[in-house]
Amino acid sequence: MCGAELQSLPDGVQRVARALEALGHPHMPVMLGDAARTAQQAADGLGVALGQIAKSIIFRRKSDDSAVLVITSGDRRVDEKKVDALVGKTGRADADFVRARTGFAIGGVSPLGHLQPPVTLIDRDLFRFEEIWAAAGHPNGVFRLRPQDLPGLTSGAPVADVAQVPA
Repeated sequence: MCGAELQSLPDGVQRVARALEALGHPHMPVMLGDAARTAQQAADGLGVALGQIAKSIIFRRKSDDSAVLVITSGDRRVDEKKVDALVGKTGRADADFVRARTGFAIGGVSPLGHLQPPVTLIDRDLFRFEEIWAAAGHPNGVFRLRPQDLPGLTSGAPVADVAQVPA
């Protein structure tokens, strides 16, 4: 992505694009015509299965007020008890906390490029897919990746069972 092209993107997407480039990731962010604030909107806009959307959910760890990022499949819900067992007791993070810690608005939180590095967990259910898509720092921005790319893009975050059992 050239400098002029990058400057026309929203700040959060520019930050994600620079992080992806620095890590040698082959796919740069793309901007969708419509907002993709939800996993379903992103899947519809990309023409992929809901599970192929890597949702970035932020929790607030109670012991030290750290952001906890859980990257999970779009067709799954996070099991907060499983997350708590791995990282300590967490609670909900409001929009102000998410923006202050990540630099992104809810609906555009990327797995990388955060203002403050979060504690990160990667849901093993993402590995059902060969290709997935993640938010790129803006509700309209996404980028393509493989599930096995996530640990390298997130400073070695562990893959764990953090999803609720599907009904």
